[in-house]
Amino acid sequence: MKLSNFTYELPKDLLAEYPSDQRDESRLMVLHRDTQKIEHKLFKDIIDYFDDGDSFILNNTKVFPARLMGNKEKTGANIEVFLLRELSQDQRLWDVLVDPARKIRIGNKLYFGDDDSLVAEVIDNTTSRGRTLRFLYDGSYDEFREKLLELGQTPLPKYIKRSEEDFDKERYQTIYAKTEGAVAAPTAGLHFSKHLLKRLQIKGVNLGELTLHVGLGTFNPVEVEDLSKHKMDSEELFIDDKLVEMVNNTKSNKKKVCAIGTTVMRGLESSVSSMGTLNPYQGWTHKFIFPPYNFSIADSLVTNFHMPKSTLLMMVSAFCGHDFMMEAYQVAVKEKYRFYSYGDAMLIL
Repeated sequence: MKLSNFTYELPKDLLAEYPSDQRDESRLMVLHRDTQKIEHKLFKDIIDYFDDGDSFILNNTKVFPARLMGNKEKTGANIEVFLLRELSQDQRLWDVLVDPARKIRIGNKLYFGDDDSLVAEVIDNTTSRGRTLRFLYDGSYDEFREKLLELGQTPLPKYIKRSEEDFDKERYQTIYAKTEGAVAAPTAGLHFSKHLLKRLQIKGVNLGELTLHVGLGTFNPVEVEDLSKHKMDSEELFIDDKLVEMVNNTKSNKKKVCAIGTTVMRGLESSVSSMGTLNPYQGWTHKFIFPPYNFSIADSLVTNFHMPKSTLLMMVSAFCGHDFMMEAYQVAVKEKYRFYSYGDAMLIL
């Protein structure tokens, strides 16, 4: 498979600027791999496709307010800083992206907050837009983190042109988010309401969790036609013994394992034993899944509608079958499904 196999025409008016009024009332396209049948449902109808003993695997990562708006010393130029990864708590070092990057050099100081209560110094260049910042703050580490949370904005995807609104803090977060560390939401999980999760549990569906802290690398464009030459950024992954036991029991009982999102699918496939079972994991994964690929753990997948030529589209194509997936995307465009982070969902069975 080549990069050019994953292109399609996406009208801009199908990019979802706002979430659906109710989380579980977004639309749901259901793809049956065995019959090549496509159904059109609401997300809350997902419960009809699963039974007692099946398992849903959720990503419990929590998005932190990673976007800071600041000013450059002396010139006062507006600078956007996107927090990527904390390098040192003691030294308060962070890897960040800056925009516009051409104005930011080593030694520059950046000021944040109306009262310039937070200052950062640029100490290194990492990529064309990447910098390492040392934050200068007199308080304790906990006070420093509180200041970051106070000044930070929800890191909405760049395709959303509007400013952050109050509801974004809640809606660009899954209802089961608990472990802070992501700079983008695991968007397949945004469709679940508390009521729907409770209905699933009452029906006997197991709910398990892993943690994969979504980084911006997931959304980096693929710039090589030969997909085997594309390198994914690493993301931190945690799979505990409790989840391993649940997943392996589900598989041994010949019940469905449903990955809620591409991040969960990547996580599961990053820790597979030679016997095709799940292993515990704590570390980093840079796994890149594209066709052809044999999946070992999940046999169903919930996902959103992804951008042309994205690594996410490549992964779901590997799971669904390339031709059937591209056909489904043509149907989605025709039926005016809403695309990307705040958009509609797809269930692949």
